[in-house]
Formats: sequence, C-alpha cells, structure tokens
Amino acid sequence: MKINSDLNKQIVSLFQDYQSKISSDFAAINKTVEENISEWSRQNGGGGKTIILSGDRIEKAAINFSKIHDNTIPSSSQAKALNLKNGDEFIASGLSVISHPTNPKAPTSHMNGRIFIIHNKKEIKKWWIGGGFDLTPYVPYKADAELWHKGAKDFLNKFNKTYYSKFAKNCDEYFYLPHRDEQRGIGGIFFDNLKHKNITSSLSLLANMFETYLTSYKKIINRRLNSKFSTDEKEFQLYRRGRYVEFNLLFDRGTKFGIESGGRTDSILASLPQNVAWPGKLTSKQISMNKKLNDFLSNDWYA
Repeated sequence: MKINSDLNKQIVSLFQDYQSKISSDFAAINKTVEENISEWSRQNGGGGKTIILSGDRIEKAAINFSKIHDNTIPSSSQAKALNLKNGDEFIASGLSVISHPTNPKAPTSHMNGRIFIIHNKKEIKKWWIGGGFDLTPYVPYKADAELWHKGAKDFLNKFNKTYYSKFAKNCDEYFYLPHRDEQRGIGGIFFDNLKHKNITSSLSLLANMFETYLTSYKKIINRRLNSKFSTDEKEFQLYRRGRYVEFNLLFDRGTKFGIESGGRTDSILASLPQNVAWPGKLTSKQISMNKKLNDFLSNDWYA
C-alpha cells in the first residue's frame, strides 16, 4: 500500500475536522471566551495548528493538531526500536485535547488520537494507531465515572469486544504517578501500536473515539458547571492540578516525543493548567478530601 494524496487527505481531514468541532463545542460551553490560534511549521518537515480557549467556565482548553515527518525517530517513540533504514521516513499525525474547567466540581479531561506510518519512497512498511481518553476529577462523583467508562465500552464493543478491558487496564497503568503512588484520575482507555483491520477501519475507530469523548465529557461538564463550591474545594483543585503537571512533565511519552521531535514547545506544553499550586500545607478538610479522592481513584471502574 502506498501513501497517496487520498490517504493523506483522509488522515488530515479527520484530525482537522474534529479539532474544529471540539474547539467550537468547548467555546459554546462558555459565556465569555477568548480564542488564540497558532499555526506552526517544523524545520525538518511538517507542522500543525494549536487552538487555545480561555473562558469563564472552561478556564483553559487546548486543541492541538500536528502532522510531522522525518527520517529519524525520537528516542521516546515506541517505534525507536525499529531502526529506520536508508530511505525510510516516518509520518506522525494526530489530535490532542485537554480541558481544565474553572469549577472544581467539573473534572479535567484529556484525549488524543494519532497515526504513525513508516514508508520508503511512499510504500508503506509499517503503520499503527494509538490514543485514548481519561478523566481527572477533583471532587468524586460515581455517576460521572460510570458514564465515562460506559461510553468507552459501548463504542469499543462495536469494533472488538476485547478492546475495552485491555485499553482500560492500560490507561490505569499508564496514568500512574509512581513518586506519589497515586492514579492521576479515574482512567478511561489508552492504547498504542494498534492495527484494527486496515488503515481506513483504524481511522474510523479514532473518529468514533473522538465523538464518544466529546459526547461523554459534555454531559459530565454540563452537570457540574453551575455547582456551588467552597474556597477549600477551589484551593484543593489547584493542588491536585499539580499532579497533572507532574505527570506530563515527568512521565508523559507524548510530551517527550513532541520535544524530541522538534515540535512547537508552546503547543506541546499547552496541556498544562493555567493556574496550579503546590501549597506547603493542606487544611484538615483538604487532607480529608485528598484521602477520599485517592480512595475513589483507586477503583477498577472497568472490572
């Protein structure tokens, strides 16, 4: 199979169309919102587009599209062991999304989907897709966790009934902070190196994932956006956002890949929250909230 203009268009259209749809839907959640769009190019080939939203209800959202190509694979890539031969080139394209709501009772969400192709003179040698979505609450709600995982299971069952349990377990294992001995959130799904039948079928799986993520997250966030919250809860949200920062900077493979591949640094780090805190001391109520949250996060929602 060769890389041709039709395949390139199919890949780029999928990611760009959902970048536009997700950013539009997120913007509509806010009463007031500022949109910042940056288009960028990469010296060794490729580029992308970053949309950052700053609103009254979603404090910060980043929706990133990228498509890059090169003949050297970054060391953080799962493909590094393949050792590109003379004339080989990789193409990596994807969409990543992060949303940090203002209200601490509304959870942070993350989603990404990508395709990786290795070719030689346009003849495809290897390819796979990867991605997933996960939810990071600050105030635990069982109903939100159940809705999130049900959406994931229902859409994946249309493709393969073994996928959900595997991908949900992967997600819990990946989004774990070993230095804290904590889960980052309630999980969701995470997968890499997946070939679902053929490229067209695999792109269809990604499209279904994007749609499921958006539908599930909008339902959850709309439940919580108008909830009243206390000063303790707001300060606790800022404290727990620190876990998000720690994971992305210390462990996230996507962050490392972006930096090592020469991507736009501001786009790569756009996933970080606008406001975050590492307080020297928590209040007694916040200590209790932290224990309750960690107990909640340790549940196996996919079991």
